Amino acid sequence: MRSKANLDFFTLLEKFFSEYLPTTINASVHTIKSYKCAFRLLLQFLNNEKNISTAQVSFEVLTFDILNEFFDWLSNNRNNSRVTMKQRMGALASFADYSQSRNLEATYGFWSGLSKISKKSFRRVKSKERCSFTRRELEILFSLPDVNEKLGFRDFTILVVMYSSGARAQEICDLRYQDITYDNNGTAILRLFGKGNKSRRVKLTTDATDILNKYIRSLRTPITCSNHVFSSQRNEHISVSCIEEIFAKYVKRAKEQHQDLFCSGSYTPHVMRHTTATHLIEAGVPLAVVKNILGHSSIQTTQVYVEITQQTINKSMEMWNHKWFPTDNINENVLSAEKKSIPEFLF
Repeated sequence: MRSKANLDFFTLLEKFFSEYLPTTINASVHTIKSYKCAFRLLLQFLNNEKNISTAQVSFEVLTFDILNEFFDWLSNNRNNSRVTMKQRMGALASFADYSQSRNLEATYGFWSGLSKISKKSFRRVKSKERCSFTRRELEILFSLPDVNEKLGFRDFTILVVMYSSGARAQEICDLRYQDITYDNNGTAILRLFGKGNKSRRVKLTTDATDILNKYIRSLRTPITCSNHVFSSQRNEHISVSCIEEIFAKYVKRAKEQHQDLFCSGSYTPHVMRHTTATHLIEAGVPLAVVKNILGHSSIQTTQVYVEITQQTINKSMEMWNHKWFPTDNINENVLSAEKKSIPEFLF
């Protein structure tokens, strides 16, 4: 039987996920999913490492020492990076702030413990450096899918549309036929739904429009407005993990064929979005326009891509210097939580 303290914890936690995040602050689906994962991991740690059952969890249990051990466990046992641990901290801290305003006395120790850990451990966490495809790398990537084969043509279309629109992987997954319209010149305009379910309209290039139209015609199936444009082999609605697999497959093949390229980092689907932003800025498109294309809420978010283009310039200058002014001193640096013990609302 759960104690009152235990009920206070889980009652507030359930309201945090069912009311506060989705309704009060309009958090995105991805943010909510990430936050739930953080709490599932916390309960897994308590159950398996501290022998504290879910029925025993309360604010009083979550002391500074326990929380500190939890973050050590994330680092040492699960090999989480500092950036990932900062995300887990963000989830717990958000709930702590929410709980503080509703039950200050019960939650103060939990909130205080997290504050100490945050100041101690996460002060110097730096954002992960963004990478993007070069134009040559894009040419190679686009050449790899077999467009004469059904899935190959789908993969090729997804790659082209993502580059032309700067869309997130989830936005491509959610794209329906009713979200595609055309201007007077026949150019496709996509209505994309981003974070917080905010919509924006993005016009594709003429070439990307032609490719998308050919792909839709190649399906040879009745088109219903509410149907999704891109599907998987099993489902009518393609998933983000499926798009991640598409990128992983072709990037791996590209690296095998061109070992001197694709060396800038991990090429996830989001790298295509970075690439679009970088190329737009390099082409002289105003930052405010790029902001609207990408669907950023703040121009400060878009500003980071200016730094990417400067990195591109610096890299080009280094290559030029290395070629024309060689020296002998150049140094090139080239959940597995048990579901039965976790509350249902955390899934």
